[in-house]
Amino acid sequence: MLVQQNLDGSNFFNRSWMEFKFGFSDNRGNYWLGNELLSQLTHSGRFKLRFDLQARAGGWFYAQYSTFVVMGEEDNYKLHVYEYSGNAGQDSFSYQNGMMFTTYDRDNDPWTDNANCAVHNGGGFWYNECAHCGVNTIRGRGEGFRWLGLGPDGDGLQSSRMWILCQ
Repeated sequence: MLVQQNLDGSNFFNRSWMEFKFGFSDNRGNYWLGNELLSQLTHSGRFKLRFDLQARAGGWFYAQYSTFVVMGEEDNYKLHVYEYSGNAGQDSFSYQNGMMFTTYDRDNDPWTDNANCAVHNGGGFWYNECAHCGVNTIRGRGEGFRWLGLGPDGDGLQSSRMWILCQ
């Protein structure tokens, strides 16, 4: 089941808490399933997570996690993710393990400079002092639209997709 699709690193994911809670899409194919449904589906711990990542320099890469759980809103959609495999270089998403979801209007990240990573990067996500995995961010803003394992370029992605898979 598709969880997220970011086709170009635009400002499409610069959304409020409520929008991320219930999900959103556009006619071009950008998409977020919704944190509430994601929590309901994954709370049992019986799902894997897969990223399909298209690099701007060309080529497709994937990252997969054998355990993916999103807690409920009472826990600010806290993330639990374990056991990386794939060809996307270093494990860039586990850096966010244990983080709560942050949006521009609800700051749950631990960034110590009293700043909000969603404001800094231009998109909601599970931020840990911002992100090594910036699949909901704006290209050229903050850390950029990137997967750190694919190289040092902060704007290294062309598109990204997140999928949940049955165990």
